[in-house]
Amino acid sequence: MNTLVVITGPTGVGKTDTAINIAQRLSAEIISADSRQLYRDIPIGTAAPTAQQQALVPHHFVGTLALDEYYSAACFESDVMELLPRLFERSPYAVMCGGSMLYIDAVCRGIDEIPTISDEVRRAVYAEYELHGLDYMLDQLRVLDPEHYAVVDKKNYKRVVHAVEICRQSGKPYTQLRVNQAKPRPFRIVKIGLNLPREQLFDRINRRVLAMIEAGLVEEARRVYPMRHLNSLNTVGFKEMFAYFDGLMDYDTAVSRMQKNTRVYAKKQLTWYARDTDMQWFEPGDEHIMQYIEQL
Repeated sequence: MNTLVVITGPTGVGKTDTAINIAQRLSAEIISADSRQLYRDIPIGTAAPTAQQQALVPHHFVGTLALDEYYSAACFESDVMELLPRLFERSPYAVMCGGSMLYIDAVCRGIDEIPTISDEVRRAVYAEYELHGLDYMLDQLRVLDPEHYAVVDKKNYKRVVHAVEICRQSGKPYTQLRVNQAKPRPFRIVKIGLNLPREQLFDRINRRVLAMIEAGLVEEARRVYPMRHLNSLNTVGFKEMFAYFDGLMDYDTAVSRMQKNTRVYAKKQLTWYARDTDMQWFEPGDEHIMQYIEQL
């Protein structure tokens, strides 16, 4: 049976190298499930697979979008479901590697049929947010969808604004569109979670940040600084560099904050993964991963 092998885990744990090793042994291609590696021009800040790594195994969805292009988990689900039949013609296995939890869920479970937000609606809602602030948007959401208002993270402006966008675009409460039912998939899914002892993981994260700096992250961030308002750049690494450029923190503080925020993100990922009972956990590079896949 055709099988999608999902390699996921917290940021910095070593997913890319493990996925390449598994894909080579399965004669499979790799689908990147990383919402930032999709974008061109920022390979250092997103820790995208290098040209050498991509030469070892064909990769999909790496560096395919311009920084100002709109993309979403729904777009990813559609694009991957269109790609997979072609990959399965070449091999009974495909490997999906990344740490963007919503993107992985979109392919493994499917996501609700949320309408694509038009540029007009997006501009209008964000203009309201910039003019009136978060409290105003919360008031709007309370009127449009009181049920979602009761559960939304009220400190996360992106989620609040997006919920208002969906209500405005669809003309319905967001809650009515969220059925949260898994869609059947015509292939088997094997989920491999990678993790390390916390101290070791955090040390890897700290060292990876320094390696990104050495590889040219500061210069990369300066190149895209004029576009800092774009959602594609609203991510750990670039946010701290932009704050440094703006004089809001010194260089050493920016690097230290980048390390800290990356560690915080890793903890959020692990909290998310803990809910997934289908995940089988290994350390990166563990030979038992192949045994586990082959015995299923």
